[in-house]
Amino acid sequence: FTMNTYLFVYDLIQFCGHSWIFTNMIIRFMSFGKDSLADTFYSIGLVMRLCQLLSVLEILHILIGIDKSCLFPRFLQITERIIVLFIVINSQEEVQGKYIVFVLFFLWNLLDVVRYTYNMLARTGIYYLPLTWLNFSLCIPLYPLSVLAKAFAICVSLPYFESFGTYSMKLPFPFAFSIYFPYVLKMYLLVLFIGMCFIIQNLLSERKANLGTGNIKKKRS
Repeated sequence: FTMNTYLFVYDLIQFCGHSWIFTNMIIRFMSFGKDSLADTFYSIGLVMRLCQLLSVLEILHILIGIDKSCLFPRFLQITERIIVLFIVINSQEEVQGKYIVFVLFFLWNLLDVVRYTYNMLARTGIYYLPLTWLNFSLCIPLYPLSVLAKAFAICVSLPYFESFGTYSMKLPFPFAFSIYFPYVLKMYLLVLFIGMCFIIQNLLSERKANLGTGNIKKKRS
């Protein structure tokens, strides 16, 4: 049971989870139209949360050296999703029925279905040029869109965090200051867009490294 086999099984589990979510979203939209958008989180939210929690293992894979991906960009991408999904959306029931949740889940799962399909085949030494191109090209336009969707979801949630005081707290003596969570989210928006610039630069570097003429010929052979 080699590490490569373990990574293949991990990618397979993630592929199955995200494929189920993506297929479910499309079928529900084709069947119920706009009515399905407001019900996205209630119908697939549990599986989505499980898949995102499982993705934390990818940070461990890089740390122990069985995955050669860059740590910091992957860490940023995973933490962005964890924060938006569990802290912003999961904690505010009013946000869960917004259409932005459907858009966000659609973008995430479209990217992940392609990525985990590519990873599974790569573990077995199989490289299809169209899939390789799609894996390293699709993320260039879709990742910035997903960041905009995350930012919009945070903005939509701000009035509810202000009204309900969720996660806002007053620290006891000797600290004697309050944490107003909407301010924390507003500061995180800045971090989100700064991180986006760094991640896009990394995505472009990966695309150049994997879609260069020499690399394509090597993978074909």
